[in-house]
Amino acid sequence: MTNESLYQSLYRIRRVEEEIAKVYPTDKIKSPVHLSIGQEAVAVGVCEALETRDIAFGTYRSHALYLAKGGDMKQMIAELYGKDTGAARGKGGSMHLIDLPKGIMGTSAVVGTTIANAVGYAYALKYQRKDAVVVSFMGDGATDEGVFHESLNFAALKALPLIFICENNQYAIHTHQKLRQAQANIWERARAYGMVSERIEHNDVFKVYERVKAAVDALRAGQPGPYFFECMTYRWKEHVGPNEDYNLGYRVRSEAEPWMQDDQVPRIGALLDSSVRQPIEAAIEAEIREAFAFAEASPFPAQSELYTAVYDEA
Repeated sequence: MTNESLYQSLYRIRRVEEEIAKVYPTDKIKSPVHLSIGQEAVAVGVCEALETRDIAFGTYRSHALYLAKGGDMKQMIAELYGKDTGAARGKGGSMHLIDLPKGIMGTSAVVGTTIANAVGYAYALKYQRKDAVVVSFMGDGATDEGVFHESLNFAALKALPLIFICENNQYAIHTHQKLRQAQANIWERARAYGMVSERIEHNDVFKVYERVKAAVDALRAGQPGPYFFECMTYRWKEHVGPNEDYNLGYRVRSEAEPWMQDDQVPRIGALLDSSVRQPIEAAIEAEIREAFAFAEASPFPAQSELYTAVYDEA
């Protein structure tokens, strides 16, 4: 991990999502988009601690994880456009990104579903005596689901090589955590199942990387898992879509402003000399232009694709 790699990943995610927000109203993008603007530090800090062989399962707010883990930007944008060259052949859209060679096992539109998938994958790795690590991303809303509790209990019982990452942006769509949970202590609930658990405050990319890297190293050394990190963060845009929503009555802009003032993208960028930062930014801007041009030029799936990957004939 270097400041350059952190900035490259943070800036790449922020800028491509800003461009997605611009294009979205034109209806060229054929799926709903849940933007990660403001939350990039969690995915970047986690994925900087991982290797390609490590496995990640994610949520429908998927762009940051996909890109931070090394996902192909052209395939991501093509997928948003519903094109045949997309990550899921245009069948999944923004909420269902996948890149198996990069260890991205898929993201899901249904809250909490990939938690159990990650547990099953980690159980298989342990059974096969492999040293890869599995990471399961979830939002704070997923911790209200029964599968969260069942999965954590099983993962702790089997001492799996697994890291749970709760991206706590404090809202399940429009409902604040304090209206859903009597105590805002997700990390303590995880610890009660018998695992190392910690809350990481302030959306700090360095702290996320440091804590997750230590957990990854411990798991690779054969120490029992799992680990749980509740990472405090905040989304700047509406739950789904490119706009702000501070006029809807469920939150106010003053709540978001401290998070915006501590924006990790310019924070890390300021640590780099302009001679280092500007080439990084120029390369990413070129990559974004190429990705959108690729999506525009790509064909939609043929009608026959409706009948592929539906069931296994073997």
